[in-house]
Amino acid sequence: MTAYLEIRDLSVRLRTGATILRNVSLRVAAGQVHGLVGESGAGKSMIGKAVLGTLPPAMQVTGGEIWLDGTDLLKLSAQARRKRIGATAALIPQDPLTALNPSKRIGPQITRRLVDILGWRKPDAQARALELLAEVHIPDPPRVMRSYPHELSGGMRQRILIASAFAAEPKLIIADEPTTALDVTVQKQILKLISDMQTRHGTALLFVTHDLGVVSKVCDSLSVLYAGKVVEDAVMQRFFMRPVHAYSRALLAATPTYTDPTGSLQPVPQEVIAAVEQEIDEHDRRAGR
Repeated sequence: MTAYLEIRDLSVRLRTGATILRNVSLRVAAGQVHGLVGESGAGKSMIGKAVLGTLPPAMQVTGGEIWLDGTDLLKLSAQARRKRIGATAALIPQDPLTALNPSKRIGPQITRRLVDILGWRKPDAQARALELLAEVHIPDPPRVMRSYPHELSGGMRQRILIASAFAAEPKLIIADEPTTALDVTVQKQILKLISDMQTRHGTALLFVTHDLGVVSKVCDSLSVLYAGKVVEDAVMQRFFMRPVHAYSRALLAATPTYTDPTGSLQPVPQEVIAAVEQEIDEHDRRAGR
């Protein structure tokens, strides 16, 4: 299956010299969901930011390619890249409260991208926003369009961000831990909603999370990261049945299970951490870092 997003040997460093991503490669086909899994600080969100061109100023891409629908984004000018991404990709951010502007009503926040970036007429953008709010199961969309973010629940705000991401029918969506700020009951609803929307629209989805339970529910394949390096790529069924890398096996063993609620939590063994860090040191030496 042809990849809609393909990242080849992507490397990112801080301008001070510290390495953030180490020769990351992955593929996401149209209609597929690819998970990025790892501990906090592993570099998961930085991959999404590199694709969208939103890396912090202190970071820079030092090598590799990012192919989006047949175009290497890193070969484009900054203006051409913004235009290309604006027309074909979107983000579902982690925290709906900080992602939405508290001083603006919901309606303009959904329609702004359609009007300002894609050139839609305002009435058409408003009609599209109302359709999407209904599609994500928000009651009384006209009232919500007039509301401010603080007047809505966390679950409704996240639904609004999902609606905004799908507004312009993007071919790629990056979901950056979209359920982290939600309670468990709402999290389940939002995961089902994202999955249903992704299937309905046939979107390629890059799903960033630290939760293997979430990955098992929504992803077709995954990449496991440690310290900015992909230590394992796998399709979902094979990963949960036969993980190859010792770090992947340790992550699975450390995941709490509901079948044994009395069992103690299993941390990743120090010898596994030492082995994967040695792998990374050897990789950095070969790369001349």
